[in-house]
Amino acid sequence: MLVVTTETVAGHEIETALGVARGNVIRAKHIGTDILAGLRNLVGGEVSEYTKLMAEAREQAYDRMLANGRDMGADAIVGVRFTTSMVTQGAAEILAYGTAVKLRR
Repeated sequence: MLVVTTETVAGHEIETALGVARGNVIRAKHIGTDILAGLRNLVGGEVSEYTKLMAEAREQAYDRMLANGRDMGADAIVGVRFTTSMVTQGAAEILAYGTAVKLRR
């Protein structure tokens, strides 16, 4: 399946828009990660524990968006975006979304 952040797919014509394909995940921080991150805050630098947590969450949301697009019968998902929102103290939602489309053959 083609996945693009643009509204069109180069070299293809969009035949039909099928609707919004989306995938989300909510991840919570782990107490051990918080301790390491707190220590890192004292000395500065990247908080790699949180970077890894968010990268895994984005990948899972992306995979769920692809599965949703496949279920819709899409050939591609255009206009793909990611958004993050805090759900509660220590937990965030990652949402991947775009428009599922059929391409002209």
